[in-house]
Amino acid sequence: MNPNMQTPPVVKNLLIINALVFLATELLPIGDRLMHYGALSLGVPWAHTYQYITYMFLHANFEHFFFNMFALWMFGRTLEYNLGSQRFLTYYVACGVGAALVQYGVAVLLGELPMFIVGASGAVMGLLLAFGVMHPNAVIMLLIPPIPMKAKWFVIIYALIELFLGWRGVGQVAHFAHVGGMLWGFLLLHYWKKRGQIYF
Repeated sequence: MNPNMQTPPVVKNLLIINALVFLATELLPIGDRLMHYGALSLGVPWAHTYQYITYMFLHANFEHFFFNMFALWMFGRTLEYNLGSQRFLTYYVACGVGAALVQYGVAVLLGELPMFIVGASGAVMGLLLAFGVMHPNAVIMLLIPPIPMKAKWFVIIYALIELFLGWRGVGQVAHFAHVGGMLWGFLLLHYWKKRGQIYF
């Protein structure tokens, strides 16, 4: 991954939209209403299908927003150049929607409704999976602990941790949405590869 790579248009626009929405929810009087109607509200009367898109642009707090956007910028630049802008956007949205569907299915099976989900994490986990698949030997420097690791091992370890945390029900995080974003990303990449539309 070239650190001097310019930010391509889809990644740039996603960053801008997410930033504007985050500022709106934090600073404007309608912020609470944006969260109420835009969050993915599963198992409640006001749930709408559009929320499978809008939830990806809402974040619970600054840390949630910052780390998702940092990962989008870090991995998305390379992947948009690899896939092309249109295919990259399709991939990003499909991973986000797929993540929500997986989390919904698990919540139904486990009787954990109602549930409210916000954040780009599912889509971003799809990007992480794609980076690991398309650049398996690229080295990622972890933040905590600060050690280098090949992308393919990082993806595998992260997916296993998310599965474990989701199964144990740890924290207020939609862990199965993270796994779902990676799963849908994996399936979509291999579908495109089988059709000869991408190569890795």
